[in-house]
Amino acid sequence: MSSFVLLDARLFAGGADLTGDSNKIEISAEVEEKDHTNYYSGGYKEVLGGLASAELAAEGQWRAGDSGMVDDASWAQFAAVGAWSAGPDDCAVGDLAYFMKALRCDYKLGDAVGEVAPWTGTAKSTWPLVRGVFAHPPGTARSSTGDGTAQELGAIAAGKRLYASLHVLSVAGSGSPSITVEIESDSQQDFGASPETLLSFTAATARGGQILRTDGTAHTDTWYRPTWTITGSGPSFLFVVALGIR
Repeated sequence: MSSFVLLDARLFAGGADLTGDSNKIEISAEVEEKDHTNYYSGGYKEVLGGLASAELAAEGQWRAGDSGMVDDASWAQFAAVGAWSAGPDDCAVGDLAYFMKALRCDYKLGDAVGEVAPWTGTAKSTWPLVRGVFAHPPGTARSSTGDGTAQELGAIAAGKRLYASLHVLSVAGSGSPSITVEIESDSQQDFGASPETLLSFTAATARGGQILRTDGTAHTDTWYRPTWTITGSGPSFLFVVALGIR
């Protein structure tokens, strides 16, 4: 990806697509610097990496009246831990994604008379910030069971994990529509060898977000994809999936 102007960055918090309510998104990660200087340091300061942390800060125009709008979503998420995903482009399959499990720790709204009503908010990580790819786009409605496009992320080394976030943005239909999303892996792009389910999200019947990770054991497959099982009468779901190894 070459240099570009931010025109279509995307932000998802739980079951809310905050893209249309946002005009600034900042993601940061840091490691504490711990002094390790001693008499054998040769006159130079030595440091060790301490605790790591990540943060997502955003701001934009205030709206309310629906669970997918920023005010309703912010109050529902406040002081709660959930899935946050963002990307610097339109989050097509394969586009760059950053996501994490994070605490919604502040929310600010309001300004002077005559100003467009603003909001600002911050989410702070409880899991590592993951750099990966979007594996399912937000604008493609699904009404039946299916498979996503395979993404080549590489093998999972011992001590590393596959992370996945899921944001269910809308649910329609009758007869209790439900979607269950799983993440599969395989050694082949066409998943013709022996697909293995690595992660299984809880069945979703309403807007919401989830984030999962594997247990840290090594895994030799290099291709990954989301699959989904949909039930109900006339169901339709909009959802986003992001994948990454960290």
